[in-house]
Amino acid sequence: MAIPPRTPPPPPSWSRYVTETVKGSHQFTVRGFSLAKGMGPGRHLASDIFAVGGYHWAVYFYPDGKNAEDNSNYVSVFVALASDGIDVRALFDLTLLDQSGRGRHKIHSHFGRKLDYGPYTLKYRGSMWGYKRFYKRSLLEDSDFLKNDCLVMNCTVGVVKNRMETPKDIQIHVPRSDMGRCFKELLSRGIGCDITFEVRDEKVRAHKWILAARSPVFRAQFFGPIGKPDLHTVVVEDVEPVVFKAMVNFMYTDELPSIPELAGSASTWTSTVVVQHLLAAADRYGLDRLRILCESKLCDELTPETVATTLALAEQHHCAELKSACLRFAAVRENLGAVMGTEGFDYLEETCPSLLSDLLATVAEVDDDLASLDRKRGVCGNQVSAPVESAEATERRTRRRL
Repeated sequence: MAIPPRTPPPPPSWSRYVTETVKGSHQFTVRGFSLAKGMGPGRHLASDIFAVGGYHWAVYFYPDGKNAEDNSNYVSVFVALASDGIDVRALFDLTLLDQSGRGRHKIHSHFGRKLDYGPYTLKYRGSMWGYKRFYKRSLLEDSDFLKNDCLVMNCTVGVVKNRMETPKDIQIHVPRSDMGRCFKELLSRGIGCDITFEVRDEKVRAHKWILAARSPVFRAQFFGPIGKPDLHTVVVEDVEPVVFKAMVNFMYTDELPSIPELAGSASTWTSTVVVQHLLAAADRYGLDRLRILCESKLCDELTPETVATTLALAEQHHCAELKSACLRFAAVRENLGAVMGTEGFDYLEETCPSLLSDLLATVAEVDDDLASLDRKRGVCGNQVSAPVESAEATERRTRRRL
């Protein structure tokens, strides 16, 4: 008699109940501490509301104490539940920062210590945890915790969360989206293309419906009230072929294309110059994401040779963040002389003279920041400090050079 095959035993059954904390922090600064005194016991200054673990929280600071019986001898600090919740269990950390730089912070923390009764439970909205006698005010006013009439506190909340873990018999791997790759393949193979752009001596084929979905300019041109849906050829002026191809590639893939791959090895176009032209094209065709990607790349690749032309471009196309980055880069002493010796700077003088005033103001601002940093650092021991020019002197010198 044949022996039937043995049935494998079922996998062991198991489950796991996990209790963990979801942590988040908030820094609360009190400026004008001396002016806050005298508001009376029980009156507080509240931080902005912050979210941790699915609940909202706030820090309450009582300059004259939370209760009248403390006779304003102590400041009080509490963390309050600022959203609806019942029996919310949490751990807390309140840290008063030592502003001397020695790291002697005053810390009240649940984290990392043994708790006799477990996490603190807040019963309802408005429930609080903290200290009525957080710090004696007379000691606080003479301490390194108070600097320039300012206190800084860090509050960390750890909300206790529970979850059940069970085995997953089947796991299905979900592949990454390949929509961009599929669209790019349509473009590269010319499958179903219904529009041809004549750019200089090159022809670029594409799909009207994809271009219309991505660009409001193309949407109006092909399908708007006065658009031409039967259009088959469009002549493009004022845009170089490599720039137009890069823009069309972005509309299909939603990514910056490889500039060397599009330009070719024999091209004299640098990546920065292509991206500069691409930013202008993105602004012209209403491609906001492409414009921002170009801003980011140009910001990352600033050099003394390119910053002047990038600054002019940022001004022309209202790129405020890129403009600010260019001004700050050019205003650094180590860069300014090299920048002023470039052809791009000559172009800047001729086309955007108003930017020279912005550059002067930024030079003065940078010098002020450096002077302020030197004052904060101070001079210790036998160290000799180099004299710091005033912002006015630097501005006069730079204006003469400009």
